[in-house]
This record gives sequence, structure tokens and C-alpha cells, in this order.
Amino acid sequence: MMSIAVFASGSGSNFEALVERSRKQHWPQPISLLLCDKPQAKALERAERLRVPAVAFHPKEYKDKAAYEQDVLHCLQEHNIEWIMLAGYMRLVGPTLLEAYPWRILNIHPSLLPAFQGKDAVRQALEYGVRWTGVTVHWVDEGMDTGPILDQKPVLVEPHDTMETLQRKVQFVEHNLYPAVMYKLLTGRILPPDPSSMELKEEQQ
Repeated sequence: MMSIAVFASGSGSNFEALVERSRKQHWPQPISLLLCDKPQAKALERAERLRVPAVAFHPKEYKDKAAYEQDVLHCLQEHNIEWIMLAGYMRLVGPTLLEAYPWRILNIHPSLLPAFQGKDAVRQALEYGVRWTGVTVHWVDEGMDTGPILDQKPVLVEPHDTMETLQRKVQFVEHNLYPAVMYKLLTGRILPPDPSSMELKEEQQ
């Protein structure tokens, strides 16, 4: 059976939310792998508790991104992975994986993209003083949080909010929005673009 891999670099709270929702809703494709680029990440502890197979890579041990991603790709193929869900994966996806999984890689970002791309998006929103921030689920392309948007949900930034309170509100939305979008994809309520459209985009650049 084809299945789903989640990539994470940190605590893995989105990973756990995805696994729990996938089991509750009986997704037609299970989450069968956690892949982590930080061997000490807490996400690996969650995977063990949830009984999801996990593998950790050491990117610094590779000569370049292509070599690292080639090993990652072999691992994904061994586990019959069809979809990749980035969940706090703090590494840009390179051509090796993008070409192997055209329009099959999703990411969740804690802002209303295109606002506050990159790291510390919640902090950026709080320091900038916006009234609204939010959460975005988008397709992954070669840029940093630049892929086509699948869905977004706003989060109100209140005057008394701190980093901790705003982060909790954003995570609450993340833990509901991301599995909802994935479920729609798996059940055909959202259709991915034709893979050739990504190839055409590359040719035009």
C-alpha cells in the first residue's frame, strides 16, 4: 500500500496531530514514516510512542544536498511513500525530491502567506504588530514558503498576546487545518495539479 511520510525537525506536535487524525478518520493511506534531519529531535520520541517507524538522517555527513536527498529518496521508496508532509521541517527541499514527488509535497506555515515567510513567523507577526496572522497549507516548490496555497485560516492577534499565547493559538489551528487539507486530497475533494505543470514551470525559468 502507498502511504505518507511526515518530515519534521523539532518537537513534532503537528506530526502527532496528523497521526491521531489519520487514525481517527481511517485515511485511505496511512502515515507510515517519520523522517527527521535532527537525530535529537523530540519528534522521534513521539514516533516511538505512536508506533510509527522513524528514521533520522545526518545531513552534515553528506557532501551536498543532492547526496543527502538521494539517500532520503531511497528510504521513501523502500516505504512505498506517495505523499510527503513537511511539519516543522527546517530545510529547503531540493530538486532530487521535487522531481521525484511533483505536487506530492505539502507544507504548513504559521502565517498568512505570503506574509512572514521563513523562520520565526509567529515572532515576526507579533513584533510587526499585525492584527491578524494565521496558518497556511501550501504545495512545496523550490522556494522558501512560495508554493501555491491550498488553504489558509486566520488567527486573531490580541493586545495581550505573548509569543507563548499566540503560538498556542496558531498551533491549535495548525493541528486542525493540516489534517483536514490532507484528508481532502486523499479522498479526491482536492485534486493535485498535473505533474507536467511543474515541469513546464521549470522550463520557463
